[in-house]
Amino acid sequence: MDLVNSVLNFVVPPASLVMLAFAWPALTFINTCEWLYNSFFGEDMEDKVVIITGASSGIGEQIAYEYAKRKAHLVLVARRENRLWGISENARGLGAKSVLTTAADVVKEADCRRFITETVNLYGRVDHLVNTASLGHTFYLEEATDTNVFPILMDTNFWGNVYPTYVALPYLRQNKGRVIVNASVESWLPLPRMSLYSAAKAALVNFYETLRFEVNGDVGVTIATHGWIGTEMTGGRFMLEEGAEMQWKEEREVHASGSSVEDFAKLIVSGACRGDPYVKYPSWHDIFLLYRVFTPNVLQWTFRMLLADQGARRTSFIGTGRPLAESTSPRRQPLAESTSPRRQPLLEPTSSPRRRVGPVPVQQQIE
Repeated sequence: MDLVNSVLNFVVPPASLVMLAFAWPALTFINTCEWLYNSFFGEDMEDKVVIITGASSGIGEQIAYEYAKRKAHLVLVARRENRLWGISENARGLGAKSVLTTAADVVKEADCRRFITETVNLYGRVDHLVNTASLGHTFYLEEATDTNVFPILMDTNFWGNVYPTYVALPYLRQNKGRVIVNASVESWLPLPRMSLYSAAKAALVNFYETLRFEVNGDVGVTIATHGWIGTEMTGGRFMLEEGAEMQWKEEREVHASGSSVEDFAKLIVSGACRGDPYVKYPSWHDIFLLYRVFTPNVLQWTFRMLLADQGARRTSFIGTGRPLAESTSPRRQPLAESTSPRRQPLLEPTSSPRRRVGPVPVQQQIE
């Protein structure tokens, strides 16, 4: 058996690439025909009911506007209900038939049951569930000084999608509905300072890929993956637990700009209405997947060369009312912790974690 596997290891990869090269034109033609058909005969969202979690900003907000243009009934869910009021007015102005706003914590099953039940009681149905609640970070793992932040990241990015889906699934089955999930290219493309985020997104994608088979066509699943997107999180705005804004400053990323959130939202909603299983923005990222599968060393070498000259890491929190520890030593110094137990800095969430933790010290390395 070892000999057979050795032969197959040598033969199957290049043979598969050759077969794919010959089949690519035919597959492209079939996919194009399917895309055109679904574009003309896609789902009409007028009077349909759409639940959007994480709708208070970024991708979730823009997706709400896109569904509003299609005259759907919207249910906007987020932790920051005050932000939802303005968004609901904008959505009505764009054509939404009605808008229901509710504050909820999507990593709590009870909260998910509440807003799903409210939706069904009011409208009698659920057609699309859009999960956009997400929590990112841009720190190296060794920079974290309080591991309590780790389950917060995993809870929001994974369970914050699983619980709403679990509760809504019976109602989605009734109407041949669809679940749309906001994933990321980091679910399979290794990038530094995103280890926990990448792990959560990888778990999320595998969860929905498996769910796709379990529902057996009764409920559609659209997995949207994106590269660098210009949202509150990438723009440097984050939230404290009590709602006061703070600023995250990463020296090399302050001036970075992401792709258009509006463009990605349009692709997601259009793809969901066509019944697309995947929405990718931009799609050229997929080429790196081939490198990862067939030549992982090339991908590793490429990233090492690209990141080799970035120099020392300098990370700091500003706007929290906590002074930075000044030092001329190259050793990393922690920030002074807040004495108030109520101010708990979290990285930009659209929903809060299941449990509250104390302040997470962030370290600074002085060059």
